[in-house]
Amino acid sequence: MPAFDLQTCARPNILKLVPYRCARDDYKDDGSNILLDANENAFGSSLPASHYDSTLHRYPDPHQHALKQQFCDLRNVASPGPVTPSSPLTPENMFLGVGSDECIDALLRMFCVPGKEKILTCPPTYGMYSVSAQVNDLEVVEVNLTPEFAVDVEAISNVLSSPQGEEIKLVYLCSPGNPTCSLIDPNAVFQLLNHPTWNGVIVVDEAYVDFSPPGSSLAPWVTSFKNLVVMQTLSKAFGLAAIRLGATFTSPEIAAVLNSLKAPYSISTPTSALGAAALGKEGLKVKEEKVARIVKERERLVKELPLIPGVGRFLGGFDANFLLVEMLDKEGKASSEVALKVYEQLAETRGVVVRFRGKETGCNGCLRMTVGTEEENGILLQRLREVLKEVRE
Repeated sequence: MPAFDLQTCARPNILKLVPYRCARDDYKDDGSNILLDANENAFGSSLPASHYDSTLHRYPDPHQHALKQQFCDLRNVASPGPVTPSSPLTPENMFLGVGSDECIDALLRMFCVPGKEKILTCPPTYGMYSVSAQVNDLEVVEVNLTPEFAVDVEAISNVLSSPQGEEIKLVYLCSPGNPTCSLIDPNAVFQLLNHPTWNGVIVVDEAYVDFSPPGSSLAPWVTSFKNLVVMQTLSKAFGLAAIRLGATFTSPEIAAVLNSLKAPYSISTPTSALGAAALGKEGLKVKEEKVARIVKERERLVKELPLIPGVGRFLGGFDANFLLVEMLDKEGKASSEVALKVYEQLAETRGVVVRFRGKETGCNGCLRMTVGTEEENGILLQRLREVLKEVRE
């Protein structure tokens, strides 16, 4: 059984927090009330007629119950073993934020005392975990992924069992990984969730999970584990990066605290409406069609990139909308020097921007390439061939 106890794991001052309340928490508006409670502009927004929206002078719904239910409906499907969810997800299992980054930060503020406590990450991984920790004056303990980019359960468990483990409150895991493009083995997460002595929370970041095989999300597991948080976003597979909407699934107890410490109106009315449309029947159909096109183009790149002289191995997996691939020097060895030059020349002389990842743990010589449209990928293949020839001469 997990040793997790929210009352001793979270910061005492956060657990005592009395959330901000407004009159509409007590009296929800059905559209028929005269609203004189929030000091809004009763004459409406200042937008010109061509952009006018009669709702924008009102503060948005602070609870987003209907939108949360749509997220739950999306994830109340089959999930990986060895866990059978104890019950369906409900809005009480949810926290919505301004992108997943708000949840990353909110969890740090909820559980970690600045200047004293720590988080654990598994490089190579998403950089915002460490950035947010630094902003909150928290130390980051790193346990590298294995050379195959798998979670090193034994090494993490040993750290969590050590005296240092008492200071670690959160373990951030990225699945599929960024930049590794690999799903984490659910059994690894299961083992860490069941650590017998560690009083902390496992956070699984699933920003790219919709590019993975159906049923890959661990979100349904949160009904069975009180020490699990699963973060997702509409920025990737749903193609809504500009609206900044992140979804967090967790226990009702953790969700309640996260919702108490957030700003009261952080999800705007336009964001909520666009998110609801994307999660509706028609929106989901469009999303599935576009994900299928991305997967097809990913398969094309997996086939055609190795035909270019100077392109080496794919590292990691094929579970996201990008690929991690080696650039080789003239001797056929992975080279970060070559990768950096290719990165710079592609952007500066060919108008193609990818990401240099050669300084990341286990990513020597690597570029990360997002899967583009059919036309964009054709241009990438052509211009990468040209640049590699120039760089390797």
